[in-house]
Amino acid sequence: MLRIHFTSQDLEYVRIARSPDPLWEIMCSVCRLQTDEGRIAFGPWRRAVTPLLRGGGEGRPGADRAVALALRGLMPCGPYIPDFLTPAVDGGNTDLRQGVDRVLSTPRSRLRREFTLLTESGAGSRARVPGPRVRPFAAEQLARGDAGALRALGGLLTAYDAAFVAPYRPWIDAAVASDVAWRSRELAAGGTRALLETFRPMARWSPPVLEVTYPVERDLHLAGRGLLLVPSYFCWRKPVTLFDGALLPVLVYPVEKPVLPPATTSGSSLARLLGPTRAALLYEVAARGCATTSELALAAGCSLPNTSQQLAILREAGLAACRKEGRCVLHHPTPLGRRLLETATGAGASRGPLPTPRPVTVSP
Repeated sequence: MLRIHFTSQDLEYVRIARSPDPLWEIMCSVCRLQTDEGRIAFGPWRRAVTPLLRGGGEGRPGADRAVALALRGLMPCGPYIPDFLTPAVDGGNTDLRQGVDRVLSTPRSRLRREFTLLTESGAGSRARVPGPRVRPFAAEQLARGDAGALRALGGLLTAYDAAFVAPYRPWIDAAVASDVAWRSRELAAGGTRALLETFRPMARWSPPVLEVTYPVERDLHLAGRGLLLVPSYFCWRKPVTLFDGALLPVLVYPVEKPVLPPATTSGSSLARLLGPTRAALLYEVAARGCATTSELALAAGCSLPNTSQQLAILREAGLAACRKEGRCVLHHPTPLGRRLLETATGAGASRGPLPTPRPVTVSP
């Protein structure tokens, strides 16, 4: 159990990262390659990257496998992963290049300390990635801050992201955006308490402590620093945090995610969407990102029964998804719905650019 202790000042400084952190996605996805956890949620992704792990990457025979093996040694799915690999950023908004730059600028004293902890924790575990037990990549050189080893680490992180994460970013971004829209809505309606309540059952708000499901017993005192909530696609079941409690407090948590990339719908399903009412509703779902049936009915000027019927057709065609929250049903666009608006209808073009899609289908 992880117990996060809040003060009144901390409650005023709870933030939600608006987008996934690229380094946390790398770290969590490397861990997902080491076990069979989340077979339904991650099975399609694992199958898609299996050729890379077997040395069959297009134009890079064996290179992607070597990258995954090297990072597996630094990010074992076990008791400890060095904190410097996922540097905290206040506000939570960073791109991969900025994140890698922060990794490479880690002080030598911290590198020595964290590699000592990694060695003591027994890095390496039984994993899906084929091959023998893996030692941490360039551990001795990195521990002493060798510039060449750090540059090589930066190259590994960048290469892994390009091969294993970037091709799936539309669905990663969509799932995270959906989660952020929902939790932001709860925050706006009910404040910080309502926001923290959204994390049940993986966390329970028992003022002034947030009790989080965690593999070890631990207390984290925020001490006025607040808490950054970081949504993650590849995080699975339990939230994670940094090992060093002196660092900027973050809680990385799993978001709901699509099981598969949206399937191609039949011509007859798409033909049913050509009416003006459904086009308007589809646009409103995408524009709002997270909206109730009543809100969409009001925006489109439709009755509630008709709106419900049209939204059902959108879901059937794979253009929208929904989730039930209490007495409300919240609707979200899918990547396919966004693409249809941007390329096949006049709704997106006539009303301006659309926001990132937000599908939600499977619990974390």
